Amino acid sequence: MLIYPGAFCTEIGPLHWSLLTRFRAMENQAFVAVASPARNTDSSYVAWGHSMIVDPWGKVIDEATEKDMDLYIDLDFGIRANIRQQIPTENQRRTDIYDTIYVANNEKNK
Repeated sequence: MLIYPGAFCTEIGPLHWSLLTRFRAMENQAFVAVASPARNTDSSYVAWGHSMIVDPWGKVIDEATEKDMDLYIDLDFGIRANIRQQIPTENQRRTDIYDTIYVANNEKNK
């Protein structure tokens, strides 16, 4: 699961918050949670709010409003395995075009 804090403004939030979160979940084939502060119109920066949890298909599982609230959800990680089987991006690496480089921790410190 990827968890991102963020505070989009009320102008950009409606256009991009959900779209970018859903895309991030799909491109990484992972659950994504985004946490935003609740909207406070008395603040110098007014956040869009709308914290949410998205599944690896880009489906919004749960979304808060602009108000202060908690989200509780049971995640089915079998969905992730199913998606990775259907769209096997890990098997599509082109090592004939570029090298895959792995450096062990003890070799980085030399």
